[in-house]
Amino acid sequence: MGTATQTEPRHGTRGGTVGATTLSGLLFDGEYEETHRDIRAVLFDPAFDPREGLTSVEAGKLTYTRSRVLHRDLERPRDMLRRPRRLFALAEWAPLLDPAVFSVLLVHHNLALGTVLDLGAGRDDIEDHVEELDRLDSFGPYMATELGYGNNVAALRTEAVYDPETESFVLDTPDAGAQKFMSATGFTDLPKLAVVLARLKADGRNHGVHAFLVRISDGTGPAEGVHITPAPEQPVQGVDHALTRFDRVVVPRRNLLYGEKGGFSPDGSFLPGGGNLRRRFLHTMSRIQPGRLCVASAAVGAGKASVYTALRYAETRLTNGPGRGSVPVLDYRSHQRDLFPALAKVYAMNLLLNHAKREFEAHPGPASDELNHLISLTKALSTWEMSEVAGICRERCGAQGGFRVNRIAEYGSLLHGLVTAEGDNQVLLATTAGQLLTGEDRPLAAGPAKAADDVEDPRVQVALLRRREDSLHRKARADMAASEGTYFDAWNGAVNTALDMARTRGVRLALEQLAAAVPALADERDRTALGLLASLYGLVEIRRDAGWYLAGGLVTGAAVEGLSAAVDGLCERLRPHARRLTEAFRLTPELLRAPLAYDDPEAAFLLRTGASGPTGRSGAAGPATTPPPRTPGK
Repeated sequence: MGTATQTEPRHGTRGGTVGATTLSGLLFDGEYEETHRDIRAVLFDPAFDPREGLTSVEAGKLTYTRSRVLHRDLERPRDMLRRPRRLFALAEWAPLLDPAVFSVLLVHHNLALGTVLDLGAGRDDIEDHVEELDRLDSFGPYMATELGYGNNVAALRTEAVYDPETESFVLDTPDAGAQKFMSATGFTDLPKLAVVLARLKADGRNHGVHAFLVRISDGTGPAEGVHITPAPEQPVQGVDHALTRFDRVVVPRRNLLYGEKGGFSPDGSFLPGGGNLRRRFLHTMSRIQPGRLCVASAAVGAGKASVYTALRYAETRLTNGPGRGSVPVLDYRSHQRDLFPALAKVYAMNLLLNHAKREFEAHPGPASDELNHLISLTKALSTWEMSEVAGICRERCGAQGGFRVNRIAEYGSLLHGLVTAEGDNQVLLATTAGQLLTGEDRPLAAGPAKAADDVEDPRVQVALLRRREDSLHRKARADMAASEGTYFDAWNGAVNTALDMARTRGVRLALEQLAAAVPALADERDRTALGLLASLYGLVEIRRDAGWYLAGGLVTGAAVEGLSAAVDGLCERLRPHARRLTEAFRLTPELLRAPLAYDDPEAAFLLRTGASGPTGRSGAAGPATTPPPRTPGK
């Protein structure tokens, strides 16, 4: 694993040989047909048609209905967990028509059932619970976060005290701040069987955080001792998030998910698993890393859909062009400068994510430090970047971008949530940065042989990014070593430099993946288009910190002065390739049901709203470009 991020990335090896790859094959890593196609197909089910005017409760119930549709038409969750690529594909497609479906299904599949299977492997005594979750007879919330300990799960206060006389645990919430927070437990008329993390106490000793299977509701109301208070309403996220409190809830002994080597002795006393408290805690949290890849997959999917819709609309939205009459707004360089870098970021994050998925699959079992770093960087960078992409796309679509029916605003709200899901990005990146700093001091990477004058070459851009990454690494370590205060003082003085270092590392890895993918494409037009995207992605990142590169003598003043014009030039050259690059996403207007994505967005909008008016510029829109009339209740 240690050299995986340093060697030339691999592309196109799953669906064919390198050098025979399409843009779509590249983005889906050669697995569209076997891994993505049928999941995408389910989204055409009428259950996913837009429905307006719903209350938050009605929207939430619809999310669970849609989740069952996906469950009905795809393989069982247990089978999906055996093929991580399927899980990641579900995460990418599920939120496109209902962002909350991602929350429901991925928590159920990955965090709840995945934890049960990981920590209860080979245990026949809990097979009935496994079957219940696998059939989706009950939904499985995952209850780790507490109101007062959002970023510190290891310090949670919910406790489960073992009673050897009754061979059961008593689950309690000791104070208001220890209430479980953000778990989907609010709909008590739906059966819920949750994985609850609590501090296990037995024989008067604290054995650390463990996972328990706990009945939250049976479909007729909350279980005895379970108290649920709905959380305030969130935009878009139509999930029944709630505060959940436990008051002496009795949990059978068999519902403890103790993992390897743990359990109970013949006399009924508790036997902790191997290792110290931290090791057992990390084992309990085994589903966090695939969960972060699921979050990154959802983010990339939302980014693709945002750019797809915004670029298609920009190609059809006419505006005044001085001396030319009406022109598509995409012909304006100002519009291109927003949307084409957004497109480049989508490609870069997609390929970085593919790289992280391959490394995850190639290294089963406990993740190495380097794999953990790669996954954390991928999750943080992709969710931040795609959140920015959705915001830009919404703005460039004008007032139309704010309508839910055009989806981009919904993706923005989803992405804001993903930034804090499975580890708040800033905390996650700071943790990763701190771990990267504890390794051996590395030699300063070589920059260009002389101050670079042409910074459009991705090879030069990678060299510059590597030099910045290593320089920030050395500076953060030196600042900590020079501190005369406490360790906290030393870290606090270096944390922002360390965060910059970690982000630069993620950008550098993404650019390496993007640049190395170009020769894998068989079609010369694809190679040209992707090469321009790689150059634009790197150029935007160099421009972000141009002052630093100039001050370090790594680029010339002329190069810095020319950055703006260079970005414009790349955008101009990318203009003819825009449709080709977005068609690789395998999205269609009919799939997204977003009026802005259709060839005649005005006609599509009129049909969606039911307003009377002309049928479109061409007089009539064909069936392939215009959505069907709205059906009541859909």
